[in-house]
Amino acid sequence: MVRGSRPEQAILSRDTDLSKTDYTRRVIEDMVDGLNDHRIDDIGAFFADSFRWIGNQGCGHKTGLREFQDNWQRPFQAAFSDKVCIDEARLYMGEWAAAFGRQEAVHSGPFMGIAPTGKQVEIRYMDFWKVVDGKIVDNWVMVDFPHVLAQLGVDCFNGEGWEAFDEGHKSPPSPDGDKS
Repeated sequence: MVRGSRPEQAILSRDTDLSKTDYTRRVIEDMVDGLNDHRIDDIGAFFADSFRWIGNQGCGHKTGLREFQDNWQRPFQAAFSDKVCIDEARLYMGEWAAAFGRQEAVHSGPFMGIAPTGKQVEIRYMDFWKVVDGKIVDNWVMVDFPHVLAQLGVDCFNGEGWEAFDEGHKSPPSPDGDKS
């Protein structure tokens, strides 16, 4: 374990204006309704033109509204139809909001090299948003593509995922080398 000084924490949200919490809530609730209505061309009603969409590996990093529309929304909606977004929890604090949940959809178009299967899939996610002047300016996103791929018959971890520890198929290593 590292001893001594620690890196500074929560720099981005430290000075949030808590009086903006209700306004942020309205922006996010309206945006999620827009996503559930499958809006693309007018999604700028909720996102700043220069906003950043910062996704995990496989999702990419989009800079600006047009990149988000062309390199996330359109391919995602082409791959998954009959899609509904279900936030299971949302948190609001000043200009910041966060959610986790799932999208339920049908795999109806190409996805990560997999031809359409017609399977119903669950797409789990987490989002963190920053809202400034009524628009989302930053969106940090984690989409559980390995879970989606598993539902489509692809194990992107080749049997080496840590679920093997949970299921008793493998023994987890220990930092001190003890495998008990």
